[in-house]
Amino acid sequence: MTQQVPSTEPELAGVRNFRDVGGLPTVDGRRVRHGMLFRSGHLAHATAEDAAFLASLGLHTIFDFRNAADQQLEGPDVELPGVRNVNLPLTDPADGAEFWKMVRDGDVEQLRGILADGKAADRMITSYRVIIKERTAEHSQVLHALAEDSVPALMHCAAGKDRAGLSIAVTLLALGVERDAILADYLESNAKHRRYKVHRSGSSASAYSPEVMELLSPLFDARAEYLTAAIETIEDTWGGVDTYLEQGLGVAPETRERLRERLLD
Repeated sequence: MTQQVPSTEPELAGVRNFRDVGGLPTVDGRRVRHGMLFRSGHLAHATAEDAAFLASLGLHTIFDFRNAADQQLEGPDVELPGVRNVNLPLTDPADGAEFWKMVRDGDVEQLRGILADGKAADRMITSYRVIIKERTAEHSQVLHALAEDSVPALMHCAAGKDRAGLSIAVTLLALGVERDAILADYLESNAKHRRYKVHRSGSSASAYSPEVMELLSPLFDARAEYLTAAIETIEDTWGGVDTYLEQGLGVAPETRERLRERLLD
């Protein structure tokens, strides 16, 4: 039995970008049930009060989409009693390791070389497209788990924006949530109190200069063009969401119906 989720968003001290995706409308007039599907950034820095709040949600499963490099950098999730933790990396641990080292350690000249002139946004768009095309097994596992027994569930990655954002979007597409509502939820990650805190190695002002932060911003923004690219990839590759779910993810119509029964009012 899950406990009643408060209507006001909680102030979590050590967890960024937490929210309940309940209330989003479907194309057939239903809504995502409150208290069943949550999203956030990583839980490694959760305070005791944060952990107590998360424990009160009655979670069955936490899906952690971070890879080994993320976990080494940030630490493991806080342990919550009675909750199943499933680690499903949505990027290879070695993918972009040198790139992200440059993001943390590079000087402004180096950052211009890898991020300026639209290169940062292009990298994000490519990443979203690749995750949709190549991580079908992981997204299939998530949807099947949710349809069987894994709710209430929390999905997170590092910032709760990209990998978790895509997995939430795939789930919402399977539920038949309106596209505009899916995009609006994704863009919520841009709120100042939700954003991932950029960590740079240097402590001098130049490490966080306005130019550096502008160069980095496409990596840490939630941009409509990123999610749009992911949905376009579904349509270009599979011809539409229904075929993507059935053929790409192996989610049969009856599984999708069970998912809707569990997660929709």
